[in-house]
Amino acid sequence: MTVKKVRQIVLDTETTGLSPQDGHRIIEIGCVELINRRLTNHSFHVYINPNRLIDDGAIEVHGITNEFLEDKPLFEDIIDDYLDFTKGAELIIHNAPFDVGFLNHELSLLKHNKGRLEDYSTVFDTLPFARKKHPGARASLDALCKRYGIDNSHRELHGALLDAEILAEVYLAMTGGQFSLLDSDENEEEKIQEIIRLSADRPRLKVVSCTEKELEAHQQRLDAITKESGECIWNK
Repeated sequence: MTVKKVRQIVLDTETTGLSPQDGHRIIEIGCVELINRRLTNHSFHVYINPNRLIDDGAIEVHGITNEFLEDKPLFEDIIDDYLDFTKGAELIIHNAPFDVGFLNHELSLLKHNKGRLEDYSTVFDTLPFARKKHPGARASLDALCKRYGIDNSHRELHGALLDAEILAEVYLAMTGGQFSLLDSDENEEEKIQEIIRLSADRPRLKVVSCTEKELEAHQQRLDAITKESGECIWNK
C-alpha cells in the first residue's frame, strides 16, 4: 500500500510596511517544508531589494535596513525559485491575508504574467484556526508559543525564516499532536529506542511498596465506591 505524500510549506514574509496598496513591498521570504507532518531539512530563504525605502516602524519590527538590501536580488529574480519550491503544496501561514496580499501584489507587478498565488498553492491560515480553537485567548505567534510550550526566546526580532520555523512547531502542536523531527521513516523505531534508552550506569530505581495500613485504606475506599455506585471496576 502506497502512502500518499502530503507536502506543506510553512511561509512567512517581512515587508517595507503594512499595506501593498500604499506601495509597500516584500523584503524577505522564509519557508520550511513539512512532508507528512514531519519537518524536513529543506527550506527556502531570500532577502529582496524592494526598490523603495523601508518604513522606520517596520525596521523596528524586523531589523532589516535599506543598506542591507542594496545588493539583494529583485523579486522578479527570485520568483521562479520561489514557485519551484512551493508549487503544489499547501501553504501554512499565520494571518494569511497579509502575506498572500503582498505576494499577489508582487506577482501583479511582474512584466510576464505569472497569475496569482492561488494558482500554485492552497492556503491554511493558522490565525483563525487558533482563534476558533482557543476562543477569547490571544492568538499571536508569541502567545501560541507560550500556550504550547515552544521556546521562542531566540526571537528578539521578527525574521521570515525564523518565524516560519516557529510557526511550523506551533502548527504541528495545535493541529493534533505528536510529531517527529526525523525526516525519514527508515529505521525510525531504532532511532526512537536509541533516544529513550537509559544509561547502563544509572543508579538503581527505588521500588516503594505500600504498607499493610495503606492497602487496608485503599480497599476501604474501593468498598465505599462500590456501596455508593453499585460497582467499582478496580475491584474486578
